Amino acid sequence: MGHRRDRLDKRLAKAASTRQVNSVKKESERDRRETDMIDILKKGKLPYTPGVMSWLSERLDKKASKIEQADIDSLVG
Repeated sequence: MGHRRDRLDKRLAKAASTRQVNSVKKESERDRRETDMIDILKKGKLPYTPGVMSWLSERLDKKASKIEQADIDSLVG
């Protein structure tokens, strides 16, 4: 095989190993973020900051403008 193929194979192997290492970090970061968001939701009421609204939108599968306090209470409660 040529040099280009060798470099490609090395790059693919490196990407696979990096993905394995980073997936563990990302999983713990997602868990931490979820607990932080739940704490923020328990302490406050609408309107929340854009970061919280984005997270809520993803979790509730609704547009941020369509989220109501009842939706948040059902998610937290």
